[in-house]
Formats: sequence, structure tokens, C-alpha cells
Amino acid sequence: MNTHRIHRVAKLTGLSKDVIRVWERRYSLIKPARGANRYRIYTDEDVALLRYVKAEMEKGNSIGDLASLGQNELLARMKAMPAQAIVEAETLYERLLSELVACLEPLDRMVFERKLNGAVAVIPFEEALHGILLPLQERVGKLWHDGRINIAVEHYVTRQVQQKLFSVMNQLPVNEQGPKVVVACPPMEAHEIGAQSVAYHCRVRGCRVYYLGANVPFASLAAFCEQVRPDLLLLSLTGILPEAEAEAFVRGLSESVTAQRSIMAGGEGAKQMRERLAEGRIAVLDDFAALDRRLIVLTAANA
Repeated sequence: MNTHRIHRVAKLTGLSKDVIRVWERRYSLIKPARGANRYRIYTDEDVALLRYVKAEMEKGNSIGDLASLGQNELLARMKAMPAQAIVEAETLYERLLSELVACLEPLDRMVFERKLNGAVAVIPFEEALHGILLPLQERVGKLWHDGRINIAVEHYVTRQVQQKLFSVMNQLPVNEQGPKVVVACPPMEAHEIGAQSVAYHCRVRGCRVYYLGANVPFASLAAFCEQVRPDLLLLSLTGILPEAEAEAFVRGLSESVTAQRSIMAGGEGAKQMRERLAEGRIAVLDDFAALDRRLIVLTAANA
């Protein structure tokens, strides 16, 4: 889960810092932790609750009446919000994605970056990652495949997404405890966005992450795992390989990383090679929810 300082919370919620402090002190709506420097530290759930209370007040409810329900009841009501709220968020993201894509044909850098930066700045990053950045990358990849944009534009968008990921990851604290997770793209796999997203996902859930990037040779991967001895090796496989190449790939991976017994792979390529990977005792992750389930088990084992 992400953490935020109060100036960031103010930007994410549209509330002033003074209002946030009053709601905390007078109404006990949120109970932020304190960092080593005594600054307030807010969670994504705190941000979501403040946004929920603000929305309820805009409907005519008073802060006193809402606060009288208590934090637990407010959280329960927030989490039980009707599916319509989700539909509205998805509609908003869909409109934004359409506007971003329109800036690429032809490329209007100024408008594209202003829209993208503005959207990512005002919502929790994990929400932005799954609602905007990854769908944008997927959509742009399809446009390139269909011949509507050239590879240079696709690379430009990829770098914009990567910059957002690296910027946020650089602000995360370095975990000294938690499961060790190595994230890498194997040989001939040059697309990193999926792997970078997984690395971020693991970092914010308390893992000690070693991110190796694209096109890591099997021998180098094996040597690194022998040195680090991770609890989990995660591979990103986006490319779909012909049958013969898939067989050789799994055989090479299994023979090289023999000491690493916990290996999982994600991406469209991994899904296509599910049976082959199973033969090499490599599980396939279908989505981030499946990754979360695995991380919960790992974290419990390391507690």
C-alpha cells in the first residue's frame, strides 16, 4: 500500500491541509501514522476515505453526521459502494485513454504529457497504474501492430510509462525485511512494462525486490539467484513463441535455474505456454490478484 505526506493527500482529495488536520483531530476520521521525522503518513485507504466523505458532503450530508458513524462504519459503507461508482471511474478512464490516443495521431507531445501527468498526479498510483498506464500501453501496442502509429511513437509512450513507474519506485522506502523476490525478463524478452509493474507491486507489499530488467540470459539469471537465493523468481513473458521455441525455452530455463524451486511467470506468452511451463514446474500468474495471493503466503512464511 502506498503512503503519502499531507501535501500529497491534499492534492489527491481536493481538501486543504487545514481541513484534513481538523477532520483528523476533531472527528477522528483518520489516524495517520507518524514517520521518524514526526510527519504525518497517510495510506491509500485514508485517501479513499477522505474522498468518500467529501463526496458524501457534496450530496448534502454534514461532516458531524458522517463522523458520528465512526471510522469503521464509514469504511464499510465506502467499500460497499454500488457498482455504479466503479462504472463511472471506468468511463472516466476510458475517456482519458481515448484523449491520450488522439494525441498520438499525429503526436502532440505537449497535450499528451499534460493530460497524462495531470491524471496520474491526482489519484493513488496503483489506481493510475491499472486504470490508465497499463491499459494505455496495451492500446498503443495494438495501434502499432495495426500500423496506425510507428514504432518510434510506441517507444515514446513506453518511456513515459516507465518514467512514472521508476519515479514512484524511487520514492518507496527500501525494505529490509520481507520475502526476497527477483523480477526479470528472460532472453529475447525486451518488453519491460509488465515486469516493472510487477516489481512495483511487490515493493509496495513489503518485498525485497531485485529488478533485473529485459533480456537476462539464463546463465546470468541462475548465477544471480544462486547468490541472492530469492523466495520467488518472477518472469515476464509477453511474446508468444512457436511450439519448438517454447519447448527449447522451458528446457533451457529448467536446466539453468535448477536451484530456484519457486518460479512463476506472467504475461500473454506465459499463458500460451502454460502446459510447457507446468512441465518445468513453473506456475503461471493470470493476473495481479493471483500474484497477491502468492505474496500473502510468502509474507506469512517470512513473518
